[in-house]
Amino acid sequence: MTSEEDSIEQAAVVRRERLMTLKAAKELMNTPDEGSELVEDKTDQEIETANGDNQGLRFHNYVPQAKELQEGRIAPPVLPKFEDPVAAAPPPLEEKEDPFLNIAPKKPNWDLRRDVQKKLDKLDRRTQKALYKLMGKLENPRVWIVC
Repeated sequence: MTSEEDSIEQAAVVRRERLMTLKAAKELMNTPDEGSELVEDKTDQEIETANGDNQGLRFHNYVPQAKELQEGRIAPPVLPKFEDPVAAAPPPLEEKEDPFLNIAPKKPNWDLRRDVQKKLDKLDRRTQKALYKLMGKLENPRVWIVC
């Protein structure tokens, strides 16, 4: 456990040193040249407002309750109305065909199948019962009847 704490502390020390070097580099960048006027010590926010770079908070989907934050509200974008090119075009003229010309005949044995279907169902049930009886009476389980 102490090795983990030591590694965390070491990482914190390294990060702190890195932040200090970055801060020093930033101060060097902000120092005026010899020919320019001396700039008073200002905070980052004052410098941004002086330069006009301060964007402030912007709210796209949220309406803040505070009065001073409501100025940062942005109006939702206005989308152009979609015009469907397919709906605008008139439908092509279709030639109407006589529906009686395209009637396909039924299979020639459809009436026979309809009449015999009840008998076939009854025969199928009887066949299944007979197969179950034969399987139960078989003494050798390796012999199976395959339909």
